[in-house]
Amino acid sequence: MRRFDAEYLTHTRRGMWGESRQALSALDLPGRDEILDVGCGTGELTRVLREETDGTVVGCDADPELLAHIDPPITVGDAYRLPFDDDTFDLVVCQALLVNLLEPVAAIEEFARVASDAVAVIEPDNDDVTVRSTVDTESALARKARRHYFEGVETDTALGSSLRPLLEAASLQSVDVSRYDHERTVTQPYSTADLEAARRKASGGGLAADRETMLAGGLSAADYDDLRADWREMGRTVIEQMRDGTYERTETVPFYVAIGRT
Repeated sequence: MRRFDAEYLTHTRRGMWGESRQALSALDLPGRDEILDVGCGTGELTRVLREETDGTVVGCDADPELLAHIDPPITVGDAYRLPFDDDTFDLVVCQALLVNLLEPVAAIEEFARVASDAVAVIEPDNDDVTVRSTVDTESALARKARRHYFEGVETDTALGSSLRPLLEAASLQSVDVSRYDHERTVTQPYSTADLEAARRKASGGGLAADRETMLAGGLSAADYDDLRADWREMGRTVIEQMRDGTYERTETVPFYVAIGRT
């Protein structure tokens, strides 16, 4: 399983359910009494679930350091071996968890064991991410870097678009799937996180952290060096546009929300 730190999780999930929660309507959150959020990380979805129900929402993650960012009730637990009895919760949920697991169906089966009514999974199709930017080269470079990175990852990075057969393979019934596009936009006034992201592009720091994964996916060291040089040049242009106040960037990540009955 791939693991991420609190800063990464907060950045990538920031504002995901801030404007519209229509895609969560199939979960019938107001009618739930006991909900488990598996692989909750720093609790972005946990907080949303708690806002949408009067019932109890338990955050569960294998990393106790991430759980420190969430108010109780919380518990340390492995997605493959949840520390709960059968039928403890009427709904079990996860967000952007299965895409990082080698055996997603086994995890869904474990969710179904502790769920008395339904299992819901919210997962991205990372192969279908798009970037629009005022820097001409950024979209193509982002697509190229993402492709090489995911070629070096062992898990299914496009898993979100194939949730129905996964839930059915775990013997869930009446599976319903909908799509939700999460947009992350950078525009004036630029936040501290936006400025730091631009600095990392100009230094090549972000790509440097992913170098071994890209090489594992078949990218040669020379091609990686060329990509990093182009990436740093792009980052310098981003900083120039930020100084002028003209830089804008929108990244769209398609998420699929699937729910099945136990």
